[in-house]
Amino acid sequence: MGEETIAAISTAYGPAGVGIIRISGDEAALLADQVFKSKRGVKIAEQETARIIYGYIREQDGRLVDEALALTMWSPHSFTGEDVVELQCHGGIVVLQKVLEMVLKAGARLAEPGEFSKRAFLNGRLDLAQAEAIMEMINAKTETGVSAAANHLQGVLSQEVGKCRQAILEISAYLEADLDFPEEDLVRLSKEEISSRLTEVAQKISKILQSFTEGRIIREGLKVALIGKPNVGKSSLLNTLLKTKRAIVTDVPGTTRDTIEEYYNLGGIPLLLIDTAGIRESEDIVEKLGVQKTKEIVEQADLIVYILDLSLGITPEDQVFLEKIAAEKVLILGNKIDLMTEEEREIERKIKEKLAGYRVLLISATEKIGIQELEEEIKNIFFTEGREIKDEVLLTNVRHKTALEQAQEAIASAQHSIGEGMPSDFVALDLKTVLDFLGEITGETVDEEIINQIFSQFCLGK
Repeated sequence: MGEETIAAISTAYGPAGVGIIRISGDEAALLADQVFKSKRGVKIAEQETARIIYGYIREQDGRLVDEALALTMWSPHSFTGEDVVELQCHGGIVVLQKVLEMVLKAGARLAEPGEFSKRAFLNGRLDLAQAEAIMEMINAKTETGVSAAANHLQGVLSQEVGKCRQAILEISAYLEADLDFPEEDLVRLSKEEISSRLTEVAQKISKILQSFTEGRIIREGLKVALIGKPNVGKSSLLNTLLKTKRAIVTDVPGTTRDTIEEYYNLGGIPLLLIDTAGIRESEDIVEKLGVQKTKEIVEQADLIVYILDLSLGITPEDQVFLEKIAAEKVLILGNKIDLMTEEEREIERKIKEKLAGYRVLLISATEKIGIQELEEEIKNIFFTEGREIKDEVLLTNVRHKTALEQAQEAIASAQHSIGEGMPSDFVALDLKTVLDFLGEITGETVDEEIINQIFSQFCLGK
């Protein structure tokens, strides 16, 4: 193909049993043979594809660097579609950097971020949506996220987009034939039939778009802010959910002065739990900064878990704060239920009366009372009950969402043109726009600048 042969470390930096140097390009075998010497004296270039050879990494003067395995994958039977050799050495950044340096000195070029995946796309091994799924899988925070990314990698989204694109192509073919051969006795679609077919495509696109809210959450997670006055149990709740003593808990109000952020896997949903400074007036400059940061987090969070101390009930300060936030964004927890006497249970009833319109749960963060109900409530707020990721389309990528929305707008424009009795040229132009936007998702119509931008966000070595 004439492409430069590239190389990079393809495993994570740090101590490990195995580390991999990936080499891809026409000279992969030739360059690998300069640094790798088989124990049996065979050449990598002489091996069949999908073979593993045991040997040693040696300097030009014969000095031993490491023992290693060489894995061969010849074009087109490799990830990139090119000749690929992977040198599997002992893990450890010093060893890997040394081997990579030797490969580069032999004539390879250091791969750019995402360049292996980019070559796989350019060589037709993956479409663009599948290539992006690789990074989704690498960055997935839960098994559910891995499942969604695996579906994309297998082409589930691409297939659905392809069906929509094929339907538009068929309509366009009829229109183009009608425009090019108006005198010929050809099968033609009525305006009603064209409009009906366009409606079917628009409905399919709408169904895919409807999955974006859940898809975004599965990919990126939910920001859940734990808010409340000092000493109501925010840090205790964080520790209970994480099943570890992540935050310091004392009886002294104002212990948490800065935010503490930790990811928590809630049944496949990644939650970014944010323990915040208690909301109160203070002369302490550090605590005042913490309270200000808490208010900023409230704006950014997907869900506010507002915690009350049941023994104190709901105070005027609590009500003032809650009035500033939309009720649908808030889940109120009455904490320390385990410390309430029977007489104090009257407070519980009054709290629920005052907070009519809010979701309210009663818990004990320290005694783990109501924690399971809390987890179920959070899932029910954002997800369809019994949600599982199977072989279904789940939109997770903002770029894909934008392209589908633009395709939908172009379909609406085409239907408007039909309804207004405009010439077929206008409808055909709108359908060309639909095809372009759908093609952006899988890469058929995307320009080089966008391709470079997408792959530049990949990690080095992938």
